[in-house]
Amino acid sequence: MLETSVAGLIHGFGIALMPQNLLWCFIGVLVGNMIGVLPGLGVLSAVSILLPLTFGMDPVPAVLMIAGIFYGAQYGGAICSILLNLPCHPPHAVTCLDGFPLTKQGKGGVALGITIMGALFGAGFGIMQMIVLAPYIARIAYSFGAAEITTLMLFGLLAGSTLAKGSPLKGVAMTILGLLLGLVGQDINSGSGFPRFTFGLLDLDDGIELVALSLGLFGIAEFLRSVNNTPAVNTAYTNIRMRDLRPSKADMKLAAMPILRGTLIGSLCSLVPGTGPTIASFVAYAAEKKVSKTPERFGQGAIEGVAAPEASTHSSVQGDFIPTMSLGIPGDAAMALLLGALIIHGITPGPKLIVEHPDIFWGLIASFWIGNIMLVVLNVPLIGIWVKMLMVPYRFLFPSALFFICIGVFAAKNTLFDVGTTLVFGVVGYVLLLLRFEPAPMLLGFILGPRLEDNFRRALTLAHGDIGTFVERPISAVFLGLCVALLAMQFWVRFKKPRLPAPDGVPSQALE
Repeated sequence: MLETSVAGLIHGFGIALMPQNLLWCFIGVLVGNMIGVLPGLGVLSAVSILLPLTFGMDPVPAVLMIAGIFYGAQYGGAICSILLNLPCHPPHAVTCLDGFPLTKQGKGGVALGITIMGALFGAGFGIMQMIVLAPYIARIAYSFGAAEITTLMLFGLLAGSTLAKGSPLKGVAMTILGLLLGLVGQDINSGSGFPRFTFGLLDLDDGIELVALSLGLFGIAEFLRSVNNTPAVNTAYTNIRMRDLRPSKADMKLAAMPILRGTLIGSLCSLVPGTGPTIASFVAYAAEKKVSKTPERFGQGAIEGVAAPEASTHSSVQGDFIPTMSLGIPGDAAMALLLGALIIHGITPGPKLIVEHPDIFWGLIASFWIGNIMLVVLNVPLIGIWVKMLMVPYRFLFPSALFFICIGVFAAKNTLFDVGTTLVFGVVGYVLLLLRFEPAPMLLGFILGPRLEDNFRRALTLAHGDIGTFVERPISAVFLGLCVALLAMQFWVRFKKPRLPAPDGVPSQALE
C-alpha cells in the first residue's frame, strides 16, 4: 500500500510540476487568496466568479486551478476575520472571537503569523491523510456496481441534506427540489428520449445548465444577501508589516499544542460526510477552551483561540476532498460547488476516480503541497497589499463580479437563455436564504440525482426487477444501514437534545 501511494505521489508531482499546470495552480491560489481577503466575498464567490474561466481548459489544469482558488480563499478569509472582525466564510467566524481582540491589542500580525503556521501544518496533515487512504479507496473501487453506487448516492443525499446547517427537514426539502430540477430535460434512459418538465421550451431539452444553477445559487444570491449588509471597513488596525508576522517563543509555545489538537479534530471531522470545516473549527475552539487552565482568556485575545480553529479548518478543508472525490459527498456548500465543477469538466467523483483518472487525483494531491507552500510565500511578503485591498468598497465589487458571472454563463453555450436562468436562480436562491433554506442540498440533489436514477435503473435491469438486490449485496446493504442509522440519529437529536445557542461574540452574518 505504501509503495502504491509513493509511486502515485511521484507521478502526481510529475503532473503538477509541468509548466502549464504549475502556472494555473499559481493563478488559482493567488486569485483565490486575493478574493478571499475582500470583505463580503469569500470562497463561494471566488469559485463562482472564476469557474467559467476554466471552461476552455483541459481537465487537469482546470481542476488544479479550481482547487487552488478553493483553499487559497480560505487563507484570505482568515486575514479579513482577524483584522476586521468580518468572516467572509463561516469556518472563520470563530477566529473572530480571539483574532480581532488580538488585533486591537496590537498583535494582529502575530495572529496572522500563527494562522499561517497552523494552516500549513493542518493542510499538510490533511494531504498526508489523503495519501494514506488513497490505495484503500482504489482497492474497494472494483467492488462497486450499479447497486452499490445507487445506495452510495442515496447515503450522500441524506448526509448532505440532514447534516446541513439549520433544520434537517429544510435540508431534505431542498434536496428533493434539486432532484426535481435534475429531472428536467430528455429522458436519456428511455428509447424515445421523452422530454420531462420542459414546458415546451426547447432550451430545456438538454436540462438545466449546471453552471447557471450553481452561479445563480452561490454567486448572485450571496451577493444579493451581502448588499447593504457589509459593514464599513475600519482601517484603524490594518497597519501590518511583514516583520509583525513573526511570533515570539512564548506565542509559539502557547500555539504548538492547540495547532496539533486542532489538526487532529479537523482531520477526523473531514472523514464524516457532510460535516465540513465550519463544524470542525467550532469543535476545535470548544475543545481548546475546555482543556485550557485559563478558559476566561478566550474571547479576550487568546493565541490558542486562533491557532486551533485555523489549523482545524485547513486540515478539514484538505481532508474534505476525500469524501468529495471518492464518494461524491461534499462537506459544505463550497465543496458542493467544487463537486459541480468536477462534473462540468467530465470528471465523475466516486470510488473509481483514482483508477479512471490517476493524473487528476495524484496531480491534485501534489498540487496541494505546492499550492500551500505558494500561499505561505505569497502571504508573508504581500501582507501589506492584502491589507490595502480590504479598503475596496463593496459597491465596486458587486457589479464587477456580477458582470463576470453573466459573461461566464453566456460563454458556456453562447445563449442568453442560460444568463436569464442564472438570474432567476439568483433571485430564488436569495429568497431561500432569507427563509433560512440552505442552497447546498439543492445543488447536491441536482448533481447526484441523475446519477442515482441512472444507476437505480441499471441495477434493477441487471436484477430483472428484483428490488432485493440492494439488500442482498453486502456493500449496498451496508450503505442502506448507514442511511437508516443517519435518519435515526437525526430523529434522536431532534427530539432528545435541546438546541445549543450560538457562541457569544460570533458575528451574526457568519452563522446565517
